[in-house]
Amino acid sequence: MTEKVVIIGSGPAGWTAAVYAARANLSPLVYEGAHTAENHARGMIPLGQLALTTEVENFPSWPSGQLREYLKTALPFEHQPFWVQDDKPQPGHGVSGPELMELMRQQALNFGTRVITDDIVKVDFKDRPFKLYPGDGGVVETQTVIVATGARANYLGLPSEHKYKNQGVSACAVCDGALPRFRNKPLAVVGGGDSAVEEGTYLTKFASTVYLVHRRDQLRASKIMQTRALENPKIAPKWFRVVEEVLGDEKHGVTAVRLKSTQDGGTETLEVGGLFLAIGHTPNTDFLSGQLELEPNGYVKWTKPMRTNTSVEGVFAAGDVADSYYKQAITAAGTGCMAALDAERWLSEHGVE
Repeated sequence: MTEKVVIIGSGPAGWTAAVYAARANLSPLVYEGAHTAENHARGMIPLGQLALTTEVENFPSWPSGQLREYLKTALPFEHQPFWVQDDKPQPGHGVSGPELMELMRQQALNFGTRVITDDIVKVDFKDRPFKLYPGDGGVVETQTVIVATGARANYLGLPSEHKYKNQGVSACAVCDGALPRFRNKPLAVVGGGDSAVEEGTYLTKFASTVYLVHRRDQLRASKIMQTRALENPKIAPKWFRVVEEVLGDEKHGVTAVRLKSTQDGGTETLEVGGLFLAIGHTPNTDFLSGQLELEPNGYVKWTKPMRTNTSVEGVFAAGDVADSYYKQAITAAGTGCMAALDAERWLSEHGVE
């Protein structure tokens, strides 16, 4: 059997594409990824990066409020969060990342999407139908493909950093900076490029002080952004410093970071309520093995303006795997919609019903 459309990835882009494709009677097949130790270590678990976050306050239509009764009816028991099943107090003020992703997944299932919990480890886009190779073996043939594998944030690799992820350690200021845990507290941002300066400047809206931690004494960001940041009274540079350890406790999460000098090896402890990593993202494109054209920064290249077309006809890309600029759940969902519509129209133009 040759599939009409296979979607690789299960973040907001993948599930939105699945909803649109299913409603168009394309019977989409989603490879949502495998629950392996390697995937978990690299932040590439099923349901995408939002499954690693806590509250999501910036996805329209999910305001704060009591969600228990809705989740009880919307999700199968095995996919409901623990606090719904145990009638425990709802954590936080709004929908959590895992809850939002489970709801997206369920909506796709409701319209007939088929889901396989496995990775696609290899592709062959040289001939049509395309061939996809799952991790569990075999081969899947399909007329079109939507690549929605996302991008994973780069971290320092410290055990203490991993320990406090979502408890004060974040890789997205726009996503998390406004949360109550960070308000009116000193925060640290690691990095020296445009992203670090942008995130540091954004966080000054909420933080008492933003420490910009950089291993050198000069930023790599554009001159105008450097000037704005360094003239901001809330931003305090920490030159010639790297983060050696993240400090905290179970109750408060992150309470401090220990910095190490890149010059003399000396250390200092900086009291902060949060640590933001702004050292880039890595798009999840290894499995493509060079069969799609990539941008210089490694993201899949869209070959037509305002379209999700890639360098191979019939292969489309959606979400953060093709977006190094916005990197938001709502923009990923938007391009997931676009990719499904592009795939549907491509199939129609080529007489595939």
